[in-house]
Amino acid sequence: MPSEADIRCPAETIFDLITDFRGQDRWLTMSSAFHGTHEISSNPVTLGTTYREPGPFGVRHGRVTEFERPAKVTFHQPMTMRLGLGTVDVTVRVTLIPAGATTHVKRVVTIGIPWRLKPLQPLLIREFRVESARTCSRSTRTPTPSGRAAQWITSVTRMDAIQRASPTAIRPTFL
Repeated sequence: MPSEADIRCPAETIFDLITDFRGQDRWLTMSSAFHGTHEISSNPVTLGTTYREPGPFGVRHGRVTEFERPAKVTFHQPMTMRLGLGTVDVTVRVTLIPAGATTHVKRVVTIGIPWRLKPLQPLLIREFRVESARTCSRSTRTPTPSGRAAQWITSVTRMDAIQRASPTAIRPTFL
């Protein structure tokens, strides 16, 4: 599930914004699906940094598995479902390619849903869509390059994993 955008901002600025877990509250408000990033093991974030993101269906136990500033960062964040229902495997990979005054940003999310959670698939997908709509509804007016970067990241970064252009683009794989 890729999302892509060209942002008039240096790759370093975008990368630093994506990896500033403790500063997320400056640009990403909490919601019913996103309760913040907690228990961050290192600041600044580096390869191997771990974190927790609690949500209504469970807790994402994240780890930074790839970290090459300013070109790419990957987060593996399996979500342990409440009530012992299993684990949804989530990987988010962001690549940044400078192109003159802009940076091409590509975000690919892979979601693996265990077969025993298949009955919950519509509910999980609905929650992804709700969170995507929330983040996409933010104002697009941003005065600074880091503001423009934050706006794009706000609209595509979270476990919502939905392309901005197509809210029906969720295609989970079953493990």
